[in-house]
Formats: sequence, C-alpha cells, structure tokens
Amino acid sequence: MIARASTALLDERRQLTSAELADLAGVPDESVPALAALAHEVRLSWCGPEVEVEGILSAKTGGCPEDCHFCSQSAQFDTVVQAMPFLDRDEVMAAAKETAAIGASEFCLVLAVRGPDEKTMQRLEELVPAVREETGLNVAVSAGILTKAQAVRLAKAGTHRYNHNLETARSFFPNVVTTHAWEERFDTCRLVREQGMELCCGALLGMGESVAQRLELLDQLREVEPAEVPLNFLNPRPGTPLMIRKLVEPLEAIRWIALFRLALPSVILRYAGGREVTLRELQALGLTAGINALIVGNYLTTLGRSPEEDLQMLSDLRMPIGVLSKAI
Repeated sequence: MIARASTALLDERRQLTSAELADLAGVPDESVPALAALAHEVRLSWCGPEVEVEGILSAKTGGCPEDCHFCSQSAQFDTVVQAMPFLDRDEVMAAAKETAAIGASEFCLVLAVRGPDEKTMQRLEELVPAVREETGLNVAVSAGILTKAQAVRLAKAGTHRYNHNLETARSFFPNVVTTHAWEERFDTCRLVREQGMELCCGALLGMGESVAQRLELLDQLREVEPAEVPLNFLNPRPGTPLMIRKLVEPLEAIRWIALFRLALPSVILRYAGGREVTLRELQALGLTAGINALIVGNYLTTLGRSPEEDLQMLSDLRMPIGVLSKAI
C-alpha cells in the first residue's frame, strides 16, 4: 500500500483517493516509520525543503460566548483563563517585532470571539497594515465566523491569511460544539478564498473522534482547499468538558502527521498546539513525517517551547527557514 501511494504521489503526481487513504490509515504500527518516510519525500517533492515559521498573538483573550469543548477561553466553562480586552497597539507591535526578530515570516492576530463586531473590525483594519509596514511580516487574522462584507474588508486591509479551523469532521462536530454549526465554519472558509486571502484551516485530533471521522475530515479539508493546515493535538485543559481525554500517543501522532501530508501533498502543514505534550522528545520526527511549518513560542493559553529550541531543531535537521505560499 505504501509503495502504491509512492507511485501515485511521486510518479503519477496525483492525489490519493479516499479509499487509498483509508488503507494507509490501517497499516500496522511497525510500518509507521515507512509511512512517515514517504510523507517526507512527498513534502520535499511537492513543497520543497523550506520550513515556514510563524508567531501567534492572543490579541483578545477569554470571554468567548461559544462552547467549544476543548477551549479554555469559553465563558461557559470554569477555567483559569480570564476575559481580557483587545491589546493596545503598542502591545501588538511589540509582539510582532519580537516575532520578526526570530526570523519568522508570518504573524497571526487571534481573537477569542464568535465573530468580529464593528469595533473589532476597525481595530483589525488599523493593525493589519500597520504590522506589515513596520515589521515586513505577512499578517494573518483569526477572528471567528465572518460575513461576506467582513471578509471583503479584511482582504482590502491586506490580510495575508485568515485562520478558521474546521477542527473535526462534520459528523463529529456536534459532540464538541453546540453554539454554532460546522456549516458556519465551512461557509467562512469559502468566503475567505473568494476574497483572495489564503485560507488557514486546521484540525484538532484527540477529542474522541474515530479513525473514520479523521478520514472524513481529510476529505472535507480537501474540499475547502486550504493553503495551510495547522495540525493540533488535544492538550486537555482543566475545566473544559474534554479535560477527561487522554493525550494522543506519540506513534499515533506521527501516523496522522504522515497521513495529513499524504492526503494534502501541496499544503503548508504546520505543527501547532499540543505537539510538546504529545510528542515530547520526538518532535523532530514530525518534521521528517511531512510537517513544513511551525508555530514558535507560546500558544493562546498554553506555553510552547522557546523559539530558540525550535530554531535549533531546524538547524540540527538542516532545514532552511523560508516563506511558503499556496501551491494548490
């Protein structure tokens, strides 16, 4: 099965079918290193050797009205995260300059909101071009569900990418979110692409979904055609409904990193939340299993590794830092 997938992706230059991906999802554990090796070859062939580095900033933290069961920023759960106002301009600029100083090319402003209100839109229209002009960074935004008019305005402001994760398969989504529908997320993804912004649309594994539902999600990601896919692993947060879940096992994580690359050969596949606790000392393996981008530093409400550790990992693997753009 792995040899046939290699022929399809490297020789025939075609995407795998859903049936072929399902077969690969069932390879025995001892074949996972071979699966990862193929995914690395596919990454190099379809995307090149560069790794993109991104910093993210929680520009508006906590107090979100939605009930995403994995998220400690929901106002509906009793967590340690307190609602905070939108950071001021100087705080945003300081964070952007720190991100640029470590060699990153992308900076994402993340807001814990259902969707942006008018005041938030005006702040974003001010900040996005200012960050780009003062730092040279590409600026991404993650501010929830958009209307068409809001997507138009963010594109005009110079937003490079807009992040809106599908998170999980349509069939599993009602188990983790009840305050909005999966279809609303899908529609926002469509609006982003229609307005010419690159779509950053990620997944969160380990919430209790089945193998079949992970494969379903891969099909749905292919349908929205993202430029970038952040791959998150659940880090169960105290006070949230999913605090009862166990961490994804390291070998399982490597298997699914490889499968995401094989399913989405040309996307920017980004290491995102949960990698530190899921993979621990095996994080370098993800970079030889299909990953070609990193979020460095801290996440929204959890600590990551120091940027220096990740930059040293890239240096050890002789992987050059570069700017990646959509290749679909």
